[in-house]
This record gives sequence, structure tokens and C-alpha cells, in this order.
Amino acid sequence: MAATATDDQAATGQAVEKPTGLKLLMAAFRNRKLGVQLAFGFSSGLPYALLLGTLYAWLGEAKVDLETMGVFSLIGLAYSFKFLWSPAVDRVQLPLLGKLGRRRGWIALAQIMIGAFLIIMSMMNPSPTTLGWFSLMAGLGAFASATQDIVIDAWRVDVADETATLEILSAMYQLGYRIAALMGGALALILAQRLGWPAVYGGMGVLMLLLLGVTLMAPDTPRPAADLNVAHLREAGALQPKIRSYALIIVGLLWTWALVTVLHFMIVSLSATPENRPDSKAFIQLYGPLIVIATVIIPGIIAAFLEHWRRTGRYVLASDVPAQSGGQRSLDYIYNALITPLAELVGRLRWAAILVLAIILTYRLTDAIWGPFALPFYIQELGYTNDDVAVASKIFGVVMLMIGISLGAVSFATLGRMPTLIFGAITAALTNLLYADLAAGGYYLDLFGQNTGFYALISGIGGIFGFDHSEKLARLMLAIAGENLASGLAGAAYVAYLSSIVSKKYSAVQYALMSSLTFLVGTLGRGALGQTIEERGYVYIFWFATGLGMIAVVLCIIEWIRQSRQPQTVAPDVVQEAHGG
Repeated sequence: MAATATDDQAATGQAVEKPTGLKLLMAAFRNRKLGVQLAFGFSSGLPYALLLGTLYAWLGEAKVDLETMGVFSLIGLAYSFKFLWSPAVDRVQLPLLGKLGRRRGWIALAQIMIGAFLIIMSMMNPSPTTLGWFSLMAGLGAFASATQDIVIDAWRVDVADETATLEILSAMYQLGYRIAALMGGALALILAQRLGWPAVYGGMGVLMLLLLGVTLMAPDTPRPAADLNVAHLREAGALQPKIRSYALIIVGLLWTWALVTVLHFMIVSLSATPENRPDSKAFIQLYGPLIVIATVIIPGIIAAFLEHWRRTGRYVLASDVPAQSGGQRSLDYIYNALITPLAELVGRLRWAAILVLAIILTYRLTDAIWGPFALPFYIQELGYTNDDVAVASKIFGVVMLMIGISLGAVSFATLGRMPTLIFGAITAALTNLLYADLAAGGYYLDLFGQNTGFYALISGIGGIFGFDHSEKLARLMLAIAGENLASGLAGAAYVAYLSSIVSKKYSAVQYALMSSLTFLVGTLGRGALGQTIEERGYVYIFWFATGLGMIAVVLCIIEWIRQSRQPQTVAPDVVQEAHGG
């Protein structure tokens, strides 16, 4: 009856009351999807922490040389280039597991693979004789983890509704991800000291398999009709098959080249002897931009032309021309998987696609490139001990990060998506000044910490739990607290923004494309950042990062203005479905 009343109100033009603010937040937390999203965030963050973070502690204890550890970091390329196989993940229905649903089947497969590879790694010792197989298992685990990320990101976009909104789901994802980072980081280190690394990785592998229970209970969405029927590509007004074939050949060759190039480099690097390994830094700096151009920029330009021609009636069919062979139908399916998501995105955003790309490249740039330099800054530059960093960053910092994510959820419900995105960009930029002060001696941090009682609080807590409670450590904790609060808020806002940009019909491919750019740009920028630190020092870098962050603030304000000027009409997905895609 409530639904009927609402429909009657809408039909008569009366205002329809919708839950807003904290009421919406409370209603969302009664939704089963949020618990599933929390578990999915955990499932996504755990393998990333174990394979691209904690693993190096195990390798260090096994006396693996630093150069070999650097080669292990190449498994992170799976996350940078996951968009290359995202069309297959989005469109292919798995045998047997596909019966679980459009997304659940792929998530279950990825979780089984991750759990199995972690358990296999626990049975191996990273010694010189087994290091090749050990690295292969780690690489396959990262591939499965990146694949899981593709599907979970798409699932979030698919199941979002007016109660479990994209913003709240994104915050829950970030919260689960950070809990996994704490468990796969600090807790794993503590357990390894007592139980050994094999037991830790074996236990984490079992935990990944147990998460299958959540996957089986998760709601799923049906496969769009466009996935099953591509006849609309040959209807009157659609682009001519010959034009589509030319575009498909060009984009297919570019993506194939990129995928083969990345896989070849990873295989050669992981299997070669130290003296014969290619230079990973040189590869990223040379091929990274080329791969972005080949797989994103050029296909995006092609998609823009195709969409422009379709809208203006150029190179289109005058009448229906059904496919005459299995080969033609196969090409239609491939085109629909590879080109259509790009054409839809560019066609919907138009000139704003440039603005969206600029936000993606700048919003999380400083965080993406800063990661490898954090420990050298804390330990070598400032003289903190490993224990100091573990307490301040891995424990206290993660707690602050979770609080920041929670603040993001509250901000979504009270302020809205775009104000939260802007607020996150501002705080993420300004908190670089905390580190600039820390690098310069911490005068302003001390002033704040002493007068607010923060230092006294840390001293008391340190006395209770038995860790160092000096003012020096409290200063580090204060800087990390501010930065991680802002990072949690900005991270949740960024995920929600990306999720809002993509179409539900092509969520896997479009989200994978945009999120991969963040990983890749961060990797490309680290060489230049390291050189600048050597030349000008850390204080300059943090002031520069603040200015860089303000660029993202300006771009987000422009994007907010753009979105506010758009007419509030039926969602693009509904319009596209009504017109057959």
C-alpha cells in the first residue's frame, strides 16, 4: 500500500517524501547490502595487504635480496592494468559458477583462487630453489585479487538503490578494506612472530575461502538484455558494421599489444636471473604512458567519433541489416563488450569526460605516489624506530583512517556527494602541511598537541599499554592522525564519485578503466618524486603536494557546478534501456 500511495502522489504532482540526512543513514544501516559490502571490502583488501605489503617482511626474513623483492612488486601491475581483461569479466558467464549470478559467480571464483594460492604459498618456502614457483603463486594471487576488485566494484554500482546508496556502500567498502589492511598488516606481523609465516598465510587463505559464505548470501543483479541480445547494433540508425569493424580492429590490436607487453614483462622479470632481469623502473616510465595512450586515450577518441557519427546520422544503417553468420554475431558481441562501454561513457559525458579524467588523475595523486617514501621519511629522515612506526602508522593510523571513512559516511548523508568530494579534496591537500611541519621540526604540531591535551592523552595511553609515550612519538601520531582522517574521508568520497560516473550497464569495464589510472599514475610519478626529494628535501615536497591537491579542489568545484546545472531527468541507464541501448 505504501508503494501505491507513493505512486499516487507522484502522479498527482505532490511532493514525495524521501528519507534524507541521518534518517537515510540509519535506514541504510538496516540494509543487508551494507554488511555484504563490508565483507567484500575486507575480501578485496586482505590479498592486497598480504601480496603487496606483508609479503616483503616474509621475504626479508628469508634473506631474499632487495632486487628480487623489487621484482616481486611487479605483481602490482595486475591492479594497474586490470581494465585489460575487465570486458571478459563483465560479459562472460562462467560455467557452473555462473549459476550463482552475474557478479557472484566471478567473485566466488576469485575468492577460491586467492584462498588456494595463499594456502599453496604457505606450503612453500621462499628459498632460492623455490622462489620462481613462489613468485608465480603470488603473481596468480594478485591477478585473481585484481579480478575480484573488478567484480566487486561493478557489484557496488549494480546493487545501489535509494537506501543503500553509492555513497554509503562506498564508505562500507573502504571500511572493510581498511580492516583487512590492519589484519593483513599489523596483525599478520604479530602472528608471524609467534606462529611463523606459513601458518599466517595458510590461515589467511582459509579465511578467504570462508568469505564464500557471504558471497553466496549476497544479492545479485540480472544480466542486462544488451548482454544477451546485440541485434540493436544492426538496426536502422546504428553505425554501419564496416565502420564498427574498423574501430574494433584498431582497439583490439591496441589492447592485445598492451596485455601481451605487460604479461611478457612480468613473466620475463619473475623467471630471469638477477643479472638478466629488465629494468622495471625504465619499463614503467617508457611503456606506462604508451599503454595508457593505447588502451584509454586512443580508444576514447575513437569512441567519441563513433558516438558523434551515430548521433549525427553519419555512416549509419538506413534499414535493419541482421547478422548473416556466426562470425558477424561474434564481432557484434566483441564490439559490444569492448567499444560500447567507452562510447556510452564518452557519449554521455561529452566534454565533461576531460574534466572527469582530470579529477581522476589529480584527486588521489599525492597518496598514490607517496606510499614507498613514507617509511624512509619516518625512519631514515626523522629517526623513528620500527616499533614507533608500527604503533603510529599501522595501529593508531588505521584506526584514524576508519574514523575518517565513518565521517565520510555521515558527510554523504548530511551534505551530499559532491560537497563531500570537495571537502575530502581540501582536507587531503591541507594535511600535507602537517607533514611539512613534521619535517621542519614540528613547531605547530607541538603547539597544538600541548595545548589541546593530545600529547598528555598519548602519554597516558602509552603508559598503560607499554609503548613509547614520548612527545616525539606523539608528534608523529598527531600528524598521521590528521592525514589519515583526511585520507579516509577522501578515499570514501573518491570511490563514491567514480561509482556515480559509471553506467550500470557497463559498470565493470568503465570503473576498472578509471580506477586503474589511479594506480598507474601513482606508479609513474614515484621516480620523479624520489628525485625531487633528493634535490629539494621533504619540506618542499609537502608544500608542493598541497598545491597539487588544490588543483583537484578546483576541478571538483567545477564538476559540482556542471552537475548542478544538469536537468534532473530520468537516469541515463533507463533512457538507454528504453531505446534498446
